[in-house]
Amino acid sequence: MRSFAGKCWTVVSVAAALLLLSAGVASAHVTVSAPGVTEGASDAAITFRIPDESATANTVGVKVQLPTDHPIAGVLVAPVAGWTAKIINTKLATPIKTDDGDITEAVSEIDWAADAGGGVAPGFFGQFTIIAGQLPKGVSTLTFKAIQTYSDKTVVSWIEEAAPGSTAEPDHPAPELNLLPAAAGSSSAVLSGLDSGASSSAVRSSASGSGPAAAAATTATVTAAPAIAASNAASKGSVTLAIVIGIVGVLIGAAGVGLGLASRRRPVVR
Repeated sequence: MRSFAGKCWTVVSVAAALLLLSAGVASAHVTVSAPGVTEGASDAAITFRIPDESATANTVGVKVQLPTDHPIAGVLVAPVAGWTAKIINTKLATPIKTDDGDITEAVSEIDWAADAGGGVAPGFFGQFTIIAGQLPKGVSTLTFKAIQTYSDKTVVSWIEEAAPGSTAEPDHPAPELNLLPAAAGSSSAVLSGLDSGASSSAVRSSASGSGPAAAAATTATVTAAPAIAASNAASKGSVTLAIVIGIVGVLIGAAGVGLGLASRRRPVVR
């Protein structure tokens, strides 16, 4: 009886440990989210979540490359305490046409660098938010390639894209933002999770045709961190945890049934 019970609990413990481990690994990718955002939306808050996967080193650098084939017109960068943001603008091959005139430059990269001795520590994650003045129309997915640098000089490139028609996820997938059709929501996204102070102190990129022909960089030092709303990644983590708990519960229930059957089979001593 004791041997059978011990085996049951061993199976349950091992299964739970493996499920939790696999859930943690699956959620460790760099992600991007903008809940409910639609094609062509304006003032959309886009958040990048950067987990630190090292056991000993801090994440001290984050570079996010914005798509230039479907450029975003006008970008605001929310300040993050302990980090400096540098915005790189690139001249567009095809200007973006607006009611106020053509936009000939757009943000192609944002580089965040941690202050000396700072960064995202092991076991934690960082969130970096931008506001898109105008998202492209007629596009359902935007890909943001990201480069993560650790304090031990390790560099992880989150730039891989799945092969056409393939359902296999790359080891280091580039973050992708799925946009809803314009008819599925309003044309303007609500800025949730960013307070007025953070919005007013954000750094705006060049969004006019008056910039230089070559790529230009603007550096901004931030002193306050904004309040940032939960992203889709957090929701996925909650769903994964719920599934894990449910499976563990089923295993525990099965073990209980096994114990009950074993008890019924014991001979009755009179």
